[in-house]
Order: sequence, then C-alpha cells, then structure tokens
Amino acid sequence: MTGGENLFETRFTAGNLGDLIISGTEGGRFKKMVEAGLLVDMTELLKEKDVLKNYETAITKTNAHAGQEGIYAIPSEISNQSPEISTDGIDPLVIPFVRWDAYRQAGYPEMKTLEDWITVMEQLQELIPESDSGKKTYAISLFKDWDGNMMMCAKNYASLYGYNELGFTLIQADGSDIQDILDERGQYIRALRFLFTANQEGLVDPESTQQNYDALSAKYRDGQILTSIWSWQGRDLYNYETDPVQGKTHKELGKGFYPAMIEDMKCYTNGCYPEGNARLVIAIGSQAKDPQRLADFIDWLYSPEGMETAGQCAGAGGPEGLVWELKDGRPVYTEFGVQALSKDITVPQEWGGAETGSWRDGTPALNFKALSPADIDPKTKEPYMTAMWSSVLEQNNTQIDQDWQEYAQGAKTSIEFLKSKDALAVAPGTSYIAPEESSDITVLRSQCKAVIIDRSWKMVFADNEAEFDRLLKDMRDTVNGLGYEQVLAVDMQNASDEAASRKQTVKDFNAKVNKKPPH
Repeated sequence: MTGGENLFETRFTAGNLGDLIISGTEGGRFKKMVEAGLLVDMTELLKEKDVLKNYETAITKTNAHAGQEGIYAIPSEISNQSPEISTDGIDPLVIPFVRWDAYRQAGYPEMKTLEDWITVMEQLQELIPESDSGKKTYAISLFKDWDGNMMMCAKNYASLYGYNELGFTLIQADGSDIQDILDERGQYIRALRFLFTANQEGLVDPESTQQNYDALSAKYRDGQILTSIWSWQGRDLYNYETDPVQGKTHKELGKGFYPAMIEDMKCYTNGCYPEGNARLVIAIGSQAKDPQRLADFIDWLYSPEGMETAGQCAGAGGPEGLVWELKDGRPVYTEFGVQALSKDITVPQEWGGAETGSWRDGTPALNFKALSPADIDPKTKEPYMTAMWSSVLEQNNTQIDQDWQEYAQGAKTSIEFLKSKDALAVAPGTSYIAPEESSDITVLRSQCKAVIIDRSWKMVFADNEAEFDRLLKDMRDTVNGLGYEQVLAVDMQNASDEAASRKQTVKDFNAKVNKKPPH
C-alpha cells in the first residue's frame, strides 16, 4: 500500500477526509466515500454557480458513479474540445528524448524499431562519457517509486506503441487491442527484454534498483543520464538548468534533450475529456466548517482566472499582471515571470513583497487540473498551458532548437512532430471509472503484482538471457498458481468496457457537435 493509500484509509476510518478533497475514484472509492457519508452533497451549494452552468453534463456523468442522487464531486480536466484531440499540449505521455548534442554529432542515426534505440544509446554514451560534474554517464536510469500493477518504467516503453495500462492489461489507444501484460509476444515483455538488453550492453544505471525519483532527478540535472521518455524528466530538468560557470542555460550552450523518431512507434497520449476525467475529482468533506466557502472556491477554480492562477501545476501562467500580461493581443511573460521560471525570487511590493514570502512559497500546491490545460483561455485566445503560447514557442530559437526543428521538418512541438509522421495514438478522453472489485480479487491482485514487480526488476538485471527466460517462466508460473487468471478476467472486462466507453464518448461528442440547430 502506498503512502497516499495509507493516508486515505487512516482518514476514512476516522470519518474525516479533510475539508477540500482531491481523490482518485477507481475501484469503487468514490461510491465508498459517498456511502460512508464523508462527502458533502453540493447540489444546493452550487446553485447558480458558473461551474454547474458550464459543465453540468460532465458533473452529472461523474456523479452517476456515486450510487445515490446528488453532486458529491466534480471531475478534473473538463474540456470543450474533441476527445480525439490530445490534452497533453506539446508533449505526449511518452516520446524518445535523447541528448540532441550527441545525437546530432552521431549523424542523426535512424531507428526503425525500439530495439534499434540500443545502438544509438551506445553512441550517446561514447560521445558523452561523463556528466557535467565528471561522473560516468548512462543512457537509462530507472526508479521504483511509482510501480503499481507492474514495473512502471517498463510499462512506459510499451506506451511508445500506443498502449496504456488498466490492471494487468495494456489497452491500445483506439481500443483495437487489449493485451495480457504477461503475454510473451506483448508489449510489456518486449519492454522488459529491451531494458535487459540495454543493461547487458552497459547502458542502464546500476543504481536504478536503489534510488528514488528525487535522486534520479539530480542525475538528470547533472547530465548523467542521456535518454528520457518523459519531457518533464530529461528536457525540463536539464535543458533549462543554468550552467554555474557560464551563466547560461544548457540549451543556450547547445546541449539538451529533444525527441528522436522511431519509425514504427505510435506514442500514447490522452485525449481531451469533454465529460471530465472522472478518475480524479474534487469534493468537500462532510466535516468542513464552511462548505459554502469551499464551494465558492471550487467554482473559482473552474473559471478562467482560477485556471490561470491555480493551474500552474499544469503549466498555466499564474496571476495576470505579475507573471504575464497581454501585449499586442497575445499573452507574454513579464520580466518577473521570466525570472520566476528559473529561480525563486521575492514578489514585488505591490503583490505583498518579502512579507508574504518568496514566489515559490505562494504557488498553488493543489496539483489539480480543473480544466484541460490545452483548452483556450477566453481572455487570451490561446491555451492555458504557457508552453503552447505563440510567444513562448517563438522563443525556442537557440541553435539547438533550430536544429531539432529542421530535423522535425518545421514542427515546433513534439505532438506536432508526431502528428506529421502519423505517429501519435490518441486515447479518447472518457468518464469511465473501473468499478469496485471483490475483496477476494483485491487480495489476489496484491499477491500477483508483488511477484510481477519483483521478477520484472530481476529480469531487467538478469545475468544472461537464460536467466531472463527462467525468471519470466517463474513469474508466469508463480502468479498463475496465485489466481492470476481470475484477476486478469476482471481486468479484461474492465479494459473492454473502457474501450467501448472511449468509442461512445467520441460518438456522443460528434453527435452533439453535428446536431443541427432548430429552425
């Protein structure tokens, strides 16, 4: 059980989840909270509120999972865009980022399949043998913090081919394929074998099994790791880091992470949620002393100003006038906003000054996307996500930016690049929530996933191929003896239901858009 699950269970048992609640809902958790009387019915509190007027359909869809009438929660990431448009803005969930300075020096080697990436990684390590501080570099570095039903770091290589997880299955974004993760011909085992091969070639950081995400992040900032499949790891941690000696960012010095193309990939991305993302919701606790004030706050979160200010965790701009302003009709960063991107500074006196603390002290900590960051802010006529602003994209004009853009045939973002190559797999955003499972299945799942995670890590670091195959057989035999097939049957049904929900969401959205107005 994770720390978050422990906290939930402790507070649930105590009968008080807190005042403002942001929670996952799957596995019957939403219904469980409602039935236990731990959430306020906001029906009366939200009367005449804009959030209800503007997003009633999404709110109704989500609360259909509550088990009784009322408005007990509001879904996240509500969007007015098609579920077939990526909600990720400029980068999909995963894409192969490489240290571009070395990739360019290697002559932009082509990669037809995932396995071809191994050879390229070897070239990267040869060209950049030491980090900025003189430490040995590795192409890949892993961590265990986010393992769930499987080894998360392996699963995300499967997402390079359009798959994402649900229980012990991988679902193709368009619902055309649902795989058992232990299928020897499937994408999860392929990913494990890829990582095993990379480790055999000396490309995987040997500290991967002991380190946490924070330790790995420090390695990225130092330039010790040379590839990444997440933009917020390689690129965001390294490209914008300032060199202490030269006083310029790494990308200004011609170093940084940019995406390379694997010809057969189809990178997974989540589509927008016109019905809201019901997997993560915001609600009011039944023990709150002033529920109306909290309802007013929630209403504000779903307003343009709320998205701009509280949506910084999702890449929104922050307070207008402090961080950004409209200039010639376009949103642009202020001088303060530019500085705040790279360092912690004191806010100006008119915003509270030193007495209110530093800029970072005041940034929102909710980590909640009320609306889709890719949606258009009616005030700016551009997306809430600042990385998508035309003024920001224009600033990606360093020599290394321009070199990547030439490689990407003029594309300015990862998603634009992938779309031009027909290499983007959009999973339509749906309000589907996996239902509660029986306690017997939960027990079996817990036993099986412990084995899967343990053997997966051992397979990646196996001494040879024979040991890899032995561990794979042992994993399959062990979980099958624990009742894996019973859990898989539940997950296969849920995956099938989610795939059907995706198709229905697209159908419903298109019908709504194409509905002719009455004469």
